[in-house]
Formats: sequence, C-alpha cells, structure tokens
Amino acid sequence: MKSQMFLWTFFSAVWMLSAQVAQKSDQLFADQSPLKVKLSYSNNDMRLETDDTTLIKTNLSYWNENKWNDLEVSLRARGNFRRSKCYFPPIKMKIKKSKAKETLFEGNKNLKLVVPCLLQKEKNDNIVQEFIAYKLYEKVSPYHFKTRRVDIEFTEIKKNKEVVHNLKGFLIEDDKRVADRFEGKSFERYIHPKAMDKMTSVQNAMFQFMIGNTDFSVAYQHNGKLLYIDKVIHPLPYDFDLCGLVDASYAIVNSNLGISSVRDRKYRGFKRDESLIDEVRDQFLKNKDLFFEIIENQQNEFELVSEYESTHAYLTSFYDIIEDDTRYDRQVIEEMRTK
Repeated sequence: MKSQMFLWTFFSAVWMLSAQVAQKSDQLFADQSPLKVKLSYSNNDMRLETDDTTLIKTNLSYWNENKWNDLEVSLRARGNFRRSKCYFPPIKMKIKKSKAKETLFEGNKNLKLVVPCLLQKEKNDNIVQEFIAYKLYEKVSPYHFKTRRVDIEFTEIKKNKEVVHNLKGFLIEDDKRVADRFEGKSFERYIHPKAMDKMTSVQNAMFQFMIGNTDFSVAYQHNGKLLYIDKVIHPLPYDFDLCGLVDASYAIVNSNLGISSVRDRKYRGFKRDESLIDEVRDQFLKNKDLFFEIIENQQNEFELVSEYESTHAYLTSFYDIIEDDTRYDRQVIEEMRTK
C-alpha cells in the first residue's frame, strides 16, 4: 500500500511539473502580436554542413514589457532543401534552461525560426502566407504547433561589412511541447497512415488539399511528426512553404503526381469510409467564414496587395471544389489512395 501511494505521489509530481513547464512555454505564444527581435550572424557560416552539435552562439534581443531584453541562443540551419537553395536558411534555435528562466522564452528549450528564403520583393509575404497555413490548421485539429509572428532586424555579417535586413518570420514550438500538452509522446517511425487515427488523418489530408501541399509524407514523417496520445497516433504537420497557398518562386512540382504547378491540387489521403470524408468536408464547409477571417486578419501584414489577393483567391478555389458535388467527387473521393 505504501509503495502504491509513493508511486501515485511520484507520478503526480512529475505530471504537475510537466504541466507547469508546458504552461510556462505557452507564455511566448499567448500574445499573438508580432514580437520584435534583433539577430546577427553570418549566413555563410549558417549554411555550412553541420550536425546537431555544431551551433552558432549569438544574442537574441527581443522587445517585451516596453524594453529590449537580451537572451543567449544557439543556432543552426535546418532543412536540406532550403539550406542549399535559400539565401536565408531556416533556423533551429536552442536555449539553455538557465538562460531562459524568468524570461518570455521560459519553458522553450528548442524552437524553429522560419525566415524568408530568397532576396525577392515577395519574400516577407511568403512568410505571412505560410504563417496563415499554420493558423488554418489550428482550427482544423487540436494537435497542432503553436506559432508566433516575429519582425526581425537581421544584421548579416559579411567579410568586410554588415548588411541589415528587415524580415518577417515566425517561431514554431517544439514537437515535444505539443506532446506534453496532451500527456503524449512525439516520435519518428514508419507507420502506415491507415494505422493512424481516422479523423485526424482525414482532417490533415483535407487541409493539405486545401493549401495545395503535396510536399509531405505522413508515413515517412516528411514535413511532419507523429503524436502518440492515449494509444492513438495522430499526424502533426509542418513546413508548408512549398504549397500552392504560398506559391514560392523556388517551389518544385512533383511531376509524378500528374500536376504541373504547385497551385494545382492533388488529394493525397488514403481511402477511408466515404461517410468519414463527408464528415470532414462538412467541417471545412462550416469553417469557411472562419478560414477567410484568418486570411483577412493578416491583410495589413502583406507588403504586396497582389500577394494578399492571390492568397484569398486560392482559398476561394478550394471552396469552389468542395461546394460542388461533382468536382468534390472527382478531385477528392476518386483520388483517395489505395497504396
């Protein structure tokens, strides 16, 4: 009896500590106004082939409580494709617990920082478009990454000079933080999608169809993780920069799918009972106004009117499909994968 009481007390303490850490990590994402930050490093150094143990230490300055605050962080580039193609590689940020304590970043040991890819006029708008994709998925599934927009004053260190770039970006919480919220685990392992939760799998597939994304694999965790919660596996997608909603200039089309543009949609979900697909369809139809509101709330963040209009029109084209029974059957039901 004493041993049982000890175990109950022990696991209760562990759960409470985990909940407290998760709650602290949420402070960064509680305020959804763009966070002003300053960073400085060499893009050339960042693009070098490194592993998880090779990091660039630098200072992150952020505006909070009406003052600039300094935080020591360690950075490395992430993503093979964008590391080789982008002028600004996307960043994996590590923060020591002792450094983050009693700061806005407390509870966040690992974060992703998404920044523009190329030096193009639409670079910052592409960030807003990908950020919108994350916000859309928040309304699709409870199992999602929390994100927060940042406005970055980036001082690029070159050989003989420094160049200042004003960039839009956003932070993404670590997948382990997502898992902690649901008292589950995050993992990477081959799992056939048919072995995953039916509802969240179809919701994910419909969402990817909505934003025009084909650059993912649920089975092989390409641009996605898996969450194990209450003996059920749920997909946790991320990295949407190659989707049609963003329409990045560097996006590559998978010609094996029979599409010629990233703006072309291809339903990639596996065959499920049609009643389940129809149920998810109804969810997306009911959320139509909410989804458009998410885009419209970001209108002032766009620097180019044409990019905002393109984003709005692309979501409209999704509803043109699922509101039409014939097009829905042809482009969704008949496209369900069997292998």
